[in-house]
Amino acid sequence: MLSMKKAFIHKVSVLMSFLVLFSTFSFTVDKHYCGNYLVDSAVFSKATSCGMEHSGSMTAENGCKDQKVSVEGQKDLKISFQDLDLHQQVFLASFTYSYVEMFEELPLKQTPFSDYSPPLLVYDIHLLDETFLI
Repeated sequence: MLSMKKAFIHKVSVLMSFLVLFSTFSFTVDKHYCGNYLVDSAVFSKATSCGMEHSGSMTAENGCKDQKVSVEGQKDLKISFQDLDLHQQVFLASFTYSYVEMFEELPLKQTPFSDYSPPLLVYDIHLLDETFLI
């Protein structure tokens, strides 16, 4: 049950981070029409033309045209502390202070044998001396 809850929270947090990422993402789609037909569309770059805009075969009403569609992302996600009213500032300051003071520093554990290394056991002494318990 606990692992399913952690997995759900993880999925929701990843989804929310992608939502914030894509809400701040700006891009432009460039389209080139030749008559009523879409010749090319490009994202982040200029669409290539069909090469017919300078020839005299196209009439004025169904000639080539470029269309740009821009999607602007959200620019101001960070709320300034000065934008909050007095009650919100007092609450935020007191909450931050009480949250930081909630945690205590753990005392340092002193290990008496931390400066000494264990003996090296390279050889099995019982086999070398041929001493066996029967």
